[in-house]
Amino acid sequence: MDRTEESVIRGILEEIPCRENQINLLCDLFGKRNQYTCPALFIFGHSATGKSLVVSTLLKRLELPHAVVNCVECYTQRLMYEQLLNKVAGYQSGPSNNYGSFARCDNTNDFVRLLRSAIAEQCTQEETVYLVFDKAERLREMESNLLPAILRLSELSNCNVCVILISQLVWGKFRTGTGFAEPLILHFPDYSKAELLDIVSRDCPPGYTCEFYSSYANLLMSVFYIACRDLNEIRHLALLNFPKYIEPVIKGEVTTDNAHKLWRNIEPHLKKAMHTVYLREVSSSQWEKYQQEDSEQFGALTCLSTRSKVELPFYSKYLLIAAYLASYNPAKTDRRFFSKNHGKIKKSACPNPKKDMSSQLLGPKAFPLDRLMAIFYSIVDAKVSTTANIFSQISSLVTLSLLCHVGHDDQLDSPRYKCTVSLDFIQSVARTVSFDIIRYLFDFVQ
Repeated sequence: MDRTEESVIRGILEEIPCRENQINLLCDLFGKRNQYTCPALFIFGHSATGKSLVVSTLLKRLELPHAVVNCVECYTQRLMYEQLLNKVAGYQSGPSNNYGSFARCDNTNDFVRLLRSAIAEQCTQEETVYLVFDKAERLREMESNLLPAILRLSELSNCNVCVILISQLVWGKFRTGTGFAEPLILHFPDYSKAELLDIVSRDCPPGYTCEFYSSYANLLMSVFYIACRDLNEIRHLALLNFPKYIEPVIKGEVTTDNAHKLWRNIEPHLKKAMHTVYLREVSSSQWEKYQQEDSEQFGALTCLSTRSKVELPFYSKYLLIAAYLASYNPAKTDRRFFSKNHGKIKKSACPNPKKDMSSQLLGPKAFPLDRLMAIFYSIVDAKVSTTANIFSQISSLVTLSLLCHVGHDDQLDSPRYKCTVSLDFIQSVARTVSFDIIRYLFDFVQ
């Protein structure tokens, strides 16, 4: 390892605290560019333990050839293969190429052949190419021969390829048949209380000392650590409740050294916030806006919420928006609307009246659960882990008759739904999360 790589790794260790052992182990496994590494690596751990962050940061900072796919967004085998080929070959999908792909790839045999040619064009024969599958537990729901083939990509393609699977499940949950090549397993353990306190204390806002914010984080952890140990959720709660904590300091009633009075002021507020753990009714940015708005604007928001006829948690609103988009947009337009490199959509010069009839007049169409989750993860601002809480909110939307379950209860494939709300209703819900839904509706695109 040369001095440049050592300085890069030192910077990563400072940027990502409490993960020194995992970072050093991954660096040793990666080795030099022209060295062969392990053909498959399985990384597992609970949500918000730094798995995806550490892997993606190392690959980017060390400038190693890599391609990362999210198995939730790529919910079919073809989507996953084509996105991997696009990234390995450096192919940019956009309006100039009609949102096409590097090559059409329908099966594993075509993927191995095309991957070999893409690596030969972009990389030298000795360089290791890293293929990262985030949310790898979704691979178990695809074809049975997919996972064994992915684990043997280095052998099948005869190229220096390292496959990295990132999952919240243990490796034993993936063994569903024969033909599996055992990967090297790396565990990311949960953060301890001291490590959580160290990481949260680094988010100190400007104008306050690190000791003051660390004291606040310690008080916060004393309340929420028993019920919540998710790093993302604790950081969210810390930023959400800090304005209330410093309210007496801003008013001039106490000083920053009087921790006892500050605690007495924030204690009832934190206990009430315990009821909203993992149920974000508003995001951090929206909470700050509400705190800064005057009473008239806040009253307008209250009136808007009253007209909506229903109060929904934060993620339920995005799930309902995603369901509306899936019901009224053709499935073939998903890549154009939700791809990172999408451009202006051009409709046909000679439209077919029957084909191009407004979806708003034809009514909602059924969509599978995989498509709903793919759109949801594309439109939501923050990174969201796939947990039982998300799927329980879908069931709540069905109970409220905002979504309709389509099909029989004994069906073997993925459940299908329809969105039953009107355009005015979904617009009012979208305004509460500052989401311009008209821009994503196919009928309104010029």
